[in-house]
Amino acid sequence: MSSHTNQPQVRRRRVFYIPGYDPIHPRRYRELYRKEGRAQAEISGYEISLSPKSGDGPYGWHVRSHQDGVDVQVDIEVLVWSDIVRDSMSNSIPAAYLQLVRTAWIYIGSGALWRLMRLRKGPVIAALYPVGMLIAQLALSLGVLWIFAALLWPVAGWVAMVPAIAAAYALLLWFRKIDNRLFAYYLMHDYAYSAALNGATPAELRSRLADFAKHIQCALETDVDEVLVVGHSSGAHLGVMVLADLIRSQNLPSDGPILSFLSLGQVVPMVSFLPDARDLRTDLQFLSTRSELTWVDVSAPGDGCAFALCDPVGVSGVATDQKRWPLVLSAAFTQTLSPERWHELRWRFFRLHFQYLCAFDRPGDYDYFRVTAGPLSLAQRFQGRDPSKSLIDQPVSKYRSVLP
Repeated sequence: MSSHTNQPQVRRRRVFYIPGYDPIHPRRYRELYRKEGRAQAEISGYEISLSPKSGDGPYGWHVRSHQDGVDVQVDIEVLVWSDIVRDSMSNSIPAAYLQLVRTAWIYIGSGALWRLMRLRKGPVIAALYPVGMLIAQLALSLGVLWIFAALLWPVAGWVAMVPAIAAAYALLLWFRKIDNRLFAYYLMHDYAYSAALNGATPAELRSRLADFAKHIQCALETDVDEVLVVGHSSGAHLGVMVLADLIRSQNLPSDGPILSFLSLGQVVPMVSFLPDARDLRTDLQFLSTRSELTWVDVSAPGDGCAFALCDPVGVSGVATDQKRWPLVLSAAFTQTLSPERWHELRWRFFRLHFQYLCAFDRPGDYDYFRVTAGPLSLAQRFQGRDPSKSLIDQPVSKYRSVLP
């Protein structure tokens, strides 16, 4: 563990939350924290309350918590990139299908898909789901076109193609309208964005990550006890890149707050396994060796959208002899959720992918609200813990090159 484990209790903390590929306003995360924090506090017997954030900077909120006899004050801020997400989502249906073909070609042609399948079937199925769903939608629409054309052709001839095409396109538009229930377009855009440059980081995202680093740097120059960066889903590999750049800059105050990184439900291999993801692989390798921070990675085999218990550094093939992070732990949904709750959530894959940010009715070692608002730093909380016994850390990626 890091040398920070002997630090006194945390009474003031700054938390920076990096969402995954999500086009929705960050207030959603505040409301989720409020609702689930209240539920977890009732289950676990502590107190937690939210109030609006004051001052400038990223969207956020203030938390007061009383846990284990200690009062803790926390400022949580969301590092927003939802505008970039929205801009990356193609508006037209033909553009979406072109994006689908291109993304499938990148993952299949590079060989990355076959390597990913050797890790976890769940996220690969999640990646193939939008392909199958969008092809099925197109097939149904073509079926509607054929039926309309067949019925109207004897009466109208070639003119029959006009209402036939209109009906087929109307069905495609309807599928897109209900995508908030199907998630086909959403997931396809997600993978397409990661793969657009064969895994290289787009310029607009790289610029945004530099802004994130400035916010975290400012927090490290305050008198709080801990600065905790939380990266969920795609936000996990963004957190890796932000923190690697921050530590490389050598501007961290020597007597500043503890620096901690919690990655949740990570999908790092979806990017790091691509040919041109050298910048991400370089950052994974660098961050995994650093003593300036504590990095804990939490996932669960019950989350079909994450590469559960896969060490993102190890499976990407960039681990060195100096590797010390991340500590890979399981949230063990089948144990930390009651049988009734697990039965209720088991097939709600998207909801389960957010369970790390929610209440557990049979909480184990991992509790998001103790980590973010409790009196122990991340290093203290998991001091002496061994990695999950189901850890997957053997190198699997075909592409392992890093920047010189």
